[in-house]
Amino acid sequence: MKLAILDRDGVINYDSDEFIKKPDEWKPIPGSLEAIARLNQYGYRVVVATNQSGVGRGLLDMTALNAINDKMHKALAHVGGRIDAVFFCPHAQETHCECRKPKPGLFVDIASRFNTDLTGVPCIGDALRDLQAASLVGAQPILVLTGKGKLTAREAELPSNTKTYTDLGAAVRSLVE
Repeated sequence: MKLAILDRDGVINYDSDEFIKKPDEWKPIPGSLEAIARLNQYGYRVVVATNQSGVGRGLLDMTALNAINDKMHKALAHVGGRIDAVFFCPHAQETHCECRKPKPGLFVDIASRFNTDLTGVPCIGDALRDLQAASLVGAQPILVLTGKGKLTAREAELPSNTKTYTDLGAAVRSLVE
């Protein structure tokens, strides 16, 4: 099974320092939905692994988060793409849970659910914590320069095997061509 793990905010859709709290705030980054559809066409199962601390902070509830994700799923369907599962951490940073990236809990859950080893699996994110979590499970960390990606590339010490691309479309092209 070919698997790709993507962060949501800053990779698939525009991010916001104010959090994405309602479906009308969720706006796809140009080309991102088509890139996911391309992964699907090349036999990849696509999973989202995302920190959603806005839930833990009381900025949005599960109904709103589900509506946002539903909008994402519908937008993908319009371009022939799909996401096979969405794994999320609802906790605020101060809870020190095991599922909040950079800890690998979400990725461990993904490996268990899909009954697969994540060694070498492409994990695409825009923040250092995405890359660190991927690295902890032996996956391939991939940084995109959308969202917080440019700042991450400039200011963070990336895991040594990190690959960097301008956006999700460029990252996907490198995987399928």
